[in-house]
Amino acid sequence: MRKIAALLAAVIAFPVISSDETEVFKIGGHADSLVPTGKKWKLVWSDEFDGDSLDMSKWLFRTNFWGKPFRPFSDKGVEVKDGSLRLNLVRLPDGHYCSAQLQTGSLTYDIPKHPDDAKKFWPFGVYEKPKFMHKFGYYEIRCKLPKHDGWHSAFWIQAPGVGSHPNPAYCGVEVDVMETYQYHTKRKITGGPIWGGYGKTGHRSGHWRWKHHDTPDNWHYYGVNWKPTGYDFYIDGKLVGSTTLDKSKVAPVLDEDGKPCGGTLYSPVSWVDQFILITTECHGYRGGDKPSPLLDKAVLPDYFEVDHVRVFDDEDCNPDLRSSEELRLLRDTVFDKNMF
Repeated sequence: MRKIAALLAAVIAFPVISSDETEVFKIGGHADSLVPTGKKWKLVWSDEFDGDSLDMSKWLFRTNFWGKPFRPFSDKGVEVKDGSLRLNLVRLPDGHYCSAQLQTGSLTYDIPKHPDDAKKFWPFGVYEKPKFMHKFGYYEIRCKLPKHDGWHSAFWIQAPGVGSHPNPAYCGVEVDVMETYQYHTKRKITGGPIWGGYGKTGHRSGHWRWKHHDTPDNWHYYGVNWKPTGYDFYIDGKLVGSTTLDKSKVAPVLDEDGKPCGGTLYSPVSWVDQFILITTECHGYRGGDKPSPLLDKAVLPDYFEVDHVRVFDDEDCNPDLRSSEELRLLRDTVFDKNMF
C-alpha cells in the first residue's frame, strides 16, 4: 500500500511523459514503463522490489573480480523498502568502503578456481545456476542516482563468455546501458557496447557520453532495445544512440570534446543469452588497495535507488527472418580488422 500511495502522489505531481520515440506501457500498481514505439511488447521478466528483502530467486551477488574476491564488491548495504531497492555505500570500521553488485548470471572469468582443481589445468570455478538469462528485447531500469562522488552505479547486460569466440555474435557483447562514473565530474552518463574480451582484442564502439538532465522527482529511465541487428539506447523516453552492423552507416554526433554524444556507432550484436547486472563500485581499488579520498567526504546514507528492472519481448521479432545482407554482416563480423 505504501508503494501504491507514493506512486499515486508521484504521478499526480510528475506525470510520465513519453516522446515520439517511446510510449507508455502500464503496469498495475507500479510506475509505467517507457518502451519504443511501433512494437508489440510483452513483459517477460521483472523485479518491482515490493517486499522487505531482496528476492534471491532473481538475483546473485557479484563478489569476485577476475577470479578473486574483490574488496569493494560486497553483499552488504542492500535494502528493499517502500517499494524500491537501495544499494548503499558502506563505510567499514577499517576505513575501507564497499557496496553491492547484483546479477542474474555470472561472467566465467570472475569465478574463482575450485580448491579441488588447484593443481589441474581448468582455470575456472563452479558456476552458480543463473537466475535469468535472455536474448533480445527491451531492458529498462527506473532509478535515482547516488549523490556523492567516489563511486558510481551502472545497469548493464553481460554474457558468460565475452571474447571467447572470434565472432561476438556467438560469445556475447557487454552492453553498458548506463554508467555514472562521469556524472559528478562532467554531468554525463556513459553507455555503449564492448566486445572481443578485455585484452588486446577487446574493442568498444567509443561509448556515448550523454549530457545528464535533471527530472523534477529525480527518477530516471534508462533502457536498451537489443535487436538482432543492433542496439538502441534510451534515456527518460528519448532515443539517444543506436548501433549498426553496416560501417557505411556510422554517423556519430560529437560533443565539445569530440566524443560521441548521440547518433549511430558501429557494433557487433550478441546472438546468445545474456544476464542483467545492477551494480555500484567504490573507486580507487582497481589501481591498488586504497579507496578514493572522495569517499571520505560522502555524507551517509548515500545509495543507488532502483524502482524496477523490466525485460520486454517484441512479439513480432523473429530473428530467423533475416535478409541476406543482415546474414552477411553478422558473418563478416569475425573478420573485423579492428579486433586483430
